[in-house]
Amino acid sequence: MFGPGFYIEDYFPLMMFGVLAVLLFSGFPVAMILGGVGLGFAALGYMYDIFSVIELSNIVLRIFGGIVENLVLVAIPMFIFMGTMLEKSGVASDLLHTLQILLRRVPGGLALAVTLLGTIMAATTGIIGASVVMMTLMALPVMMERGYDKALATGTIASSGTLGILIPPSIMLVIMGDLLSISVGTLFLAAIFPGLMLAMFYFIYIFIRALTKPELAPPLPDEIGPDSGLELLIQVIKTFLPPVILISMVLGSIFMGFATPTEASGVGAAGATLIALIRGRLSFPVLKEVVERSALTGAMLFFIFVGATAFSYVFRSLGGDDLVVDFVQSFGLGSWGLLFLLMGIVFCLGFFFDWVEITLIVLPIFAPIISALDFGTHLGHPKEVVPWFAILVAVNLQTSFLTPPFGFALFYMKGVAPPSIRIQHIYKGIVPFVGLQVLGLLLVMAFPEIALWLPRTLLD
Repeated sequence: MFGPGFYIEDYFPLMMFGVLAVLLFSGFPVAMILGGVGLGFAALGYMYDIFSVIELSNIVLRIFGGIVENLVLVAIPMFIFMGTMLEKSGVASDLLHTLQILLRRVPGGLALAVTLLGTIMAATTGIIGASVVMMTLMALPVMMERGYDKALATGTIASSGTLGILIPPSIMLVIMGDLLSISVGTLFLAAIFPGLMLAMFYFIYIFIRALTKPELAPPLPDEIGPDSGLELLIQVIKTFLPPVILISMVLGSIFMGFATPTEASGVGAAGATLIALIRGRLSFPVLKEVVERSALTGAMLFFIFVGATAFSYVFRSLGGDDLVVDFVQSFGLGSWGLLFLLMGIVFCLGFFFDWVEITLIVLPIFAPIISALDFGTHLGHPKEVVPWFAILVAVNLQTSFLTPPFGFALFYMKGVAPPSIRIQHIYKGIVPFVGLQVLGLLLVMAFPEIALWLPRTLLD
């Protein structure tokens, strides 16, 4: 005790976040930091007689019951496999070439083609790193060759490449559904319109910029593409048919109730492998690389789940939930004020942390606070508060990939971009797209039907 009424153990949960924030900059694996901080403060709690040794067994039970035995999470490595296999099959490069041809007479046609490619590929994979790297390698050299403004080119690729975190089948939505005990299918449906709305905002912004300042996005030459309309039609069918069928099989089976997300992820993985086989791109080295990348990415995510489980259990056991609730209520804000406060906290955390840490640590703490709030007639039913909040967080977290200093999409891009592309070009390019994401977030807050209309229509 440091003074009358002041006990340091009451502030252990707050200290946990402080230590976590410092150690995340150390370069150690995030999973080890989360688990280490959790166990370290468990030891402190034991010393101060506010945490018992027997509670450590509860952490192990939660890891096995909530992660190891959780069938919903099986969808994560399967969706990773699907996206990686599609990348290797050459579907994305063919789509970009065809979209360039179709949009060659539209102002900013190449940038618009990249945006559409990012939207289509978002519906096949939720692996942001792979999407951004793939689109940078494919599109950025072509855009530079055509004389595109570096900021516009990099901003377009980075923002379009991150749509996969929101548009289903999104890995983040699978995790959110499990954390919040919400149907993953409901979240998938709720995320479709917000994701497409953001893509439309990008499209409109690029079109207006290219129309008002043609020097930023020079038009493509007319001679690009097939000579006849019939050849173009055949090319479009051959290019679009495989991914459209695959997306329809995966998402359609979930939305129509024929399959769970876990089963649909298996269908997607098998379908992507079949596409690669038909296109003559499937070989043992390719299959080996896809399996290895899927295993490594999945292992990294599940390792973080284990660390986050230890951290969140100790945080709650030390009274962290009550501390957060008391802190939030101390502002004396109403329901809308609290919602804006929580969205602001998530947005600011996105400057420094990845979506995985924010989702696994913050979401379980904020969700009970939101579920207890009263939004009156703004929502159709109280049960819709948590799904609506989940989509708001999902839209908000897309900015975490783009906002400096630790926007991961920016570093993915810089790592594979030509030397002429400086980090300043990338930072300048993403500013308007982050603004559009914030606009999309505000619209979903003001008009929840953007997210909730589809689930209401198909599930009620």
